[in-house]
Amino acid sequence: MALSNPSLFLSSSCSVCNRLNPLLFSSTRRRRISLSRSHVVHLRNKRFTTVAAMDNNGVFTSPEVAKSFDFTAEERIYKWWESQGYFKPNFDRGSDPFVVSMPPPNVTGSLHMGHAMFVTLEDIMVRYHRMKGRPTLWLPGTDHAGIATQLVVERMLAAEGTKRTDLGREEFMKRVWEWKEKYGGTITNQIKRLGASCDWTREHFTLDAQLSRAVAEAFVRLHEKGLIYQGSYMVNWSPNLQTAVSDLEVEYSEEPGALYHIKYRVAGGSRSDFLTIATTRPETLFGDTAVAVHPEDERYSKYIGKMAIVPMTYGRHVPIISDKYVDKDFGTGVLKISPGHDHNDYLLARKLGLPILNVMNKDGTLNEVAGLYSGLDRFEARKKLWSELEETGLGIKKEAHTLRVPRSQRGGEIIEPLVSKQWFVTMEPLAEKALQAVEKGELTIMPERFEKIYNHWLSNIKDWCISRQLWWGHRIPVWYIVGKEPEDEYIVARSTEEALEKARTKYGKNVEIYQDPDVLDTWFSSSLWPFSTLGWPDVSAEDFNNFYPTSVLETGHDILFFWVARMVMMGIEFTGTVPFSNVYLHGLIRDSQGRKMSKSLGNVIDPLDTIKEYGTDALRFTISLGTAGQDLNLSTERLTSNKAFTNKLWNAGKFVLQNLPSQTNLSAWEAIRDFKFDNEESLSNLPLPECWVVTKLHLLIDAVTIGYDKFFFNDVGREIYDFFWADFADWYIEASKARLYQSGENSAASVAQAVLLYVFENILKLLHPFMPFVTEELWQSLPYRKEALIVSAWPSTLLPKQTEQIKRFENLQALTRAIRNARAEYSVEPARRISASIIANSEVIQYISKEKEVLALLSRLDLQNTNFAESPPGDANESVHLVASEGLEAYLPLADMVDISAEVQRLSKRLAKMQTEYDGLMARLSSPNFVDKAPEDIVRGVREKAAEAEEKLTLTRNRLNFLQSTVLVSN
Repeated sequence: MALSNPSLFLSSSCSVCNRLNPLLFSSTRRRRISLSRSHVVHLRNKRFTTVAAMDNNGVFTSPEVAKSFDFTAEERIYKWWESQGYFKPNFDRGSDPFVVSMPPPNVTGSLHMGHAMFVTLEDIMVRYHRMKGRPTLWLPGTDHAGIATQLVVERMLAAEGTKRTDLGREEFMKRVWEWKEKYGGTITNQIKRLGASCDWTREHFTLDAQLSRAVAEAFVRLHEKGLIYQGSYMVNWSPNLQTAVSDLEVEYSEEPGALYHIKYRVAGGSRSDFLTIATTRPETLFGDTAVAVHPEDERYSKYIGKMAIVPMTYGRHVPIISDKYVDKDFGTGVLKISPGHDHNDYLLARKLGLPILNVMNKDGTLNEVAGLYSGLDRFEARKKLWSELEETGLGIKKEAHTLRVPRSQRGGEIIEPLVSKQWFVTMEPLAEKALQAVEKGELTIMPERFEKIYNHWLSNIKDWCISRQLWWGHRIPVWYIVGKEPEDEYIVARSTEEALEKARTKYGKNVEIYQDPDVLDTWFSSSLWPFSTLGWPDVSAEDFNNFYPTSVLETGHDILFFWVARMVMMGIEFTGTVPFSNVYLHGLIRDSQGRKMSKSLGNVIDPLDTIKEYGTDALRFTISLGTAGQDLNLSTERLTSNKAFTNKLWNAGKFVLQNLPSQTNLSAWEAIRDFKFDNEESLSNLPLPECWVVTKLHLLIDAVTIGYDKFFFNDVGREIYDFFWADFADWYIEASKARLYQSGENSAASVAQAVLLYVFENILKLLHPFMPFVTEELWQSLPYRKEALIVSAWPSTLLPKQTEQIKRFENLQALTRAIRNARAEYSVEPARRISASIIANSEVIQYISKEKEVLALLSRLDLQNTNFAESPPGDANESVHLVASEGLEAYLPLADMVDISAEVQRLSKRLAKMQTEYDGLMARLSSPNFVDKAPEDIVRGVREKAAEAEEKLTLTRNRLNFLQSTVLVSN
């Protein structure tokens, strides 16, 4: 760059002239700026650093040749990390492994903000512990998602005009695998785009051969212990999917509906002897086996023990019973008991020994028990039945009622409680051990408040229905004997071959067997995930124990029961050990208004679109600042702010690089390397700004290391952000220019260069787990980097600190702020240098005066006319008096800052105008007509304006009096 004079055009591409130097330069537009001579010398003598990493591999771009970080480089950087094997565990450093199991996303899925949340948080943990030297393994994979995947493929077949039943099981499974191979990798590639540093060579799919063997092994072992059984019990039934679904996969929504009041006549009584029941599902009355009232309800006590006639059933009688379960205050206080179609009725019927009638087919139509209504859809039957009840005088009234409707989480249809033959796991003995794991401290749940929820659920757990009437999934490892009833004889085995061998042993070599058509609940295989992905039960104990138990399980708090508790139970049952030491639960990501993201609301934020606009690092940093377990409101304002943070980091790197010696200048680099920051003596010998920023860095390293270890990522992110922006960029970089721009003797520049490099490279290390891409790119630009940032050593803790220097530099900061505020108050031009007298005791004067160049640069003082003394100057009456802190003051001559006579005239005119406005407000307030008749909020607003105007008047009058007195003194 050729310079001929100190007045030139500068673009913001010069890091010295960008927003990091707000006192000297403007980065928002090209404008003519007057520069100091030292700055011109700096630019004329600029030596650019060579960037070996960029030259060697073409992956990285130096800030010296790029104005800002290019988001498109992220994919190149990621592929480079992966190609170098950095994601694999490295045992060279010899330490305890750190292992994380990825919550396997559904193979049908595409990236959403929930994925972005868990990927970011897990990657933060993994990158941190990798840098700490621990052999780090992040196990990735996807879940076969039984219901969701089968739905997707069935819809695809429907578009082709066919159904799975037309194809048959074998052909349908072939089509599903074809779909999986074509589309199943979408979510994996998108997760990589977020920077997930998983060991992809160990990627698993829940239908892999290894995991399938583990599932069969688990089923067999649980059955051998008597913990798996088959029986007909009440389940949640999905008529459209034709399968049972988990309690946890049923979502309840408040929806408008109706409460139907129906007359049940008392058998043998008069026409006035009847009970009125109120029900939301009249079509289930065909399955009634009793009518119940509360034993203390005097309205109905005379009917207890008699029989009621179920309407529209040709006189079928059911007993009228009493039970405290009945709510006297709901509806009419009379309850129809339909044990085959209501969970609570089912439990009551089992307690009282009532029969169970099922009136519904598995497709949601009524069966032959419903008589003439047989074959009708449940909702069509409801409508027809009510019409006929009204015609016969048994339908009393229908009133609006808000229903709590159970809907399938997957298909969205209304779930039907139904008694069905299924396979179950007895949960109580498994849950007991899982409760003890938390009680004994073997398992830590974060945030701690979720322990209560975990304990409550496990203490009240029901047996788990694990069978699903699907084709896609792990086939239940049970075989039946051809010619024998399934209830009479079945074989549990790990494979068809083993089952056939067992059958031949018992029934002879000509026996024929067939496998149970159902598959296992997806969550059954997922509950084995942490140890089955590590090779259980196939691998040797030594190999297995290298990585088991997992160090941390990180997942959303809404999945605590779906997955976490079940993994704990299964892990203890099959390995004798909890599958992970810590459970870290994050919240939901909501929109800026706190609403749950949904397509219907149109408030879904796509992570990939966000990455294109703001960069992965900005997205990761934004969503990582949520408090553990709390929902996070995501807004474009936050993303924009953190994109600016990325740019600030990039510009800081540009500044550091452009102010380092050329790599060919060996003597300069030797001088930089001579500076040590890991011992008290070296630190105490540093000048005040350097000692301050290094001490603050060492304090930061200790604090954030503790924060990382305790999973306080919100605190860690904010502390690094504040240090980088407020301490390093806004203060130290600015202070360093007092040394870097000096001509001649270079020792002062060397210390600044050494500190800039030391602090900046440690900032990159501390920030890397949050913002891996921009930090790696900047790291690769620094001279003499021998390794990638991703595998570099974490900064040492307990490094020396000179805490007394913090207070000293804070005094310098306070003084600078006071002078800057005074300059702003008196509208002093940014380029104008002013005189100052700094007043303090001898100790303060000593260390402040040593940094007069820094003070002059930061405060835009005239260095030649800046004095340090222990008493006020003689012209104190003609100066602005500033109190920076206790015992530290400054006097700024007014004549240096403003044209006093012109300012007196300006303020006099302004004061007169303000007085007129104030008098007008007071006149309104003194008028009874206004105060008594105007609305209260209007009167209050005028009073507030008057108070504000009075305050401004006082300030302006005081300033004018001061200026006028100064004019008199000078005259």
